[in-house]
Order: sequence, then structure tokens, then C-alpha cells
Amino acid sequence: MDRILLEGMAFFGRHGVFPAERELGARFVVDVEIDTDLTTAAQTDQLGDTVDYAHVHALVKQILEGPPCNLLEAVAERIAIQVLSLSGVDQVKVRIQKRPPLDGEFRAFGIEITRGRKR
Repeated sequence: MDRILLEGMAFFGRHGVFPAERELGARFVVDVEIDTDLTTAAQTDQLGDTVDYAHVHALVKQILEGPPCNLLEAVAERIAIQVLSLSGVDQVKVRIQKRPPLDGEFRAFGIEITRGRKR
């Protein structure tokens, strides 16, 4: 299986359980891996024969900058559902990281989910 990678997409959103996360917002970093067959696109060199990563980026942006969720799990699930609805996508992995307003030293907190097309 082939894979399309969208790595390090950064967006500002207001997702989180804590009031400060909703009020102040935060920067979210998202990676999306799409499993698909790229054979036809490689042969035809036509955008219509692959998954348009610019379209996927726009979907992720709309979700991250849209209505807030309490949990990263819910944000990732929304992304996975949208990406899986695209033609040719067999499986998607979504990774989201953020730096919540907590005391202590840490780089980021995050989650990763993998979802496949139901057959």
C-alpha cells in the first residue's frame, strides 16, 4: 500500500477541557497519513487520479479552526471521518499535538488514531 503524508500542519484552535484553552486558544500540530493506491497517479501524472493533499489540508484546517471539542480524540475522529470519505482512501492515521496551559516542562501532549474504510 502507498501512503500520502501531510506532516507538521499547524493551526490555531480553541479545543480543550480547561476554560483557558477555550478562551486563549492554542497552536495544534497535525500529521495525517493516508493509505491509498498511487499506481494510477504515478502512471498518468494527473491530480484527479490521486488524493489531493491541498484538499485534505483544507479539511483539517476547517476542523481545527472550527467549533471546539473537549478532547483531541474527538478532533482526530472528525478529521478521520472527513478524510475517509474521499475517494481512494483506504486508511488514515491522524496525529495531533498541543501544549495545554499546564505547569511543568513538556514539549507537547498528543494523540494518534488510525481508522480504515469499512467494507
